[in-house]
Amino acid sequence: MDTRITRPSPSDREVDWNKTKVLLSKTDTKGTILYANEAFIDVSGYDEFELIGQPHNVIRHPDMPKVIFKFLWDSIKANQNIHAIIKNMSKTGRYYWVITDFKIISDSDGEIVGYFGTRKSVPDDIIIKFIEPLYKKLLHIEEASGIHASEEYLIGFLEERNKSYMEYVDHLVATGKDDKNKVKKGFFNGFFEKKDVKKK
Repeated sequence: MDTRITRPSPSDREVDWNKTKVLLSKTDTKGTILYANEAFIDVSGYDEFELIGQPHNVIRHPDMPKVIFKFLWDSIKANQNIHAIIKNMSKTGRYYWVITDFKIISDSDGEIVGYFGTRKSVPDDIIIKFIEPLYKKLLHIEEASGIHASEEYLIGFLEERNKSYMEYVDHLVATGKDDKNKVKKGFFNGFFEKKDVKKK
């Protein structure tokens, strides 16, 4: 029997959900959903039986650049917990933004057996001012030149801010600011600074 879920068409309307709720899910190493809490199920719009056993990308929104998931999986494969800001899509096609913290689940031998995701809402102004413009640019680059070009752009974007992706997300959530001009000065910066020349 074919148990695949038919993907909805994306809508430009947001899911109306209680943003104080925490959305939880557990997956195996292949990303198959093993558990989802009631809040996760409610926001997704799916019934529990429709979600369990499905790949987690069943809720992936087409507006999400692939490079963000590459960053996620690269970190997870390196045995590093990570969090990211992600746009998801419900069964109705409506969207919802969350910051997701991924924790690695290991067995007694230290082998990775799955992942636990904890999701919370993200302030609208952070999405509108910073995340949406960045993700749209990454997506356009991917469509034109592929994921490698998108990754190189994101690396440069983060280097300009002297932050990792996680540090950038943390800074946005904590301050509501990008602060891209507040980059630590390297060795060569001093050569390009204007200095007052004292007249004798």
